[in-house]
Amino acid sequence: MKNLIIIRHGKSSWELQVRDHDRVLKQRGIEDAHLIGSALNDMDLKPDAIWSSTAARALQTATLITEYINYDLSKLRLTRELYTFDSNDLKTIVRDCDDAISTLLIVSHNHGITDFVNELGTTRFDNVPTTGVVALEFMQDSWSQINDGITKFNLFPKDIR
Repeated sequence: MKNLIIIRHGKSSWELQVRDHDRVLKQRGIEDAHLIGSALNDMDLKPDAIWSSTAARALQTATLITEYINYDLSKLRLTRELYTFDSNDLKTIVRDCDDAISTLLIVSHNHGITDFVNELGTTRFDNVPTTGVVALEFMQDSWSQINDGITKFNLFPKDIR
């Protein structure tokens, strides 16, 4: 069995004139990352690996969340390919995961995330919001074989504020 926790990066700022890749979190994004991190800690979530997009807003979100779930930040894997908005790219990346990893947490971008969880999960979402979390469980023992998963839970900031 494989477990995938997908987190959309926090709300980003448009105040600075920077490339999309370099946009940072705005204050609400920082606050929501703390909120979600605390909630995930309460759930005693222990991912074997955390991968993040290299975009500044995704990396900030991942870093803040690792503080709450007691994940060694030096093990955080930055993956340029997670800077994608396409669910097929996400599937390719996840399916390449080492089978020694049972629970993988990724921080990436929309619309790829919403499309991904709608294609592979059992719950349909119109939109996974910023800092939104969706957890999927797959009965397969190999990441390369994941297909139809079960949506185990979702956690959105507006539901716990």
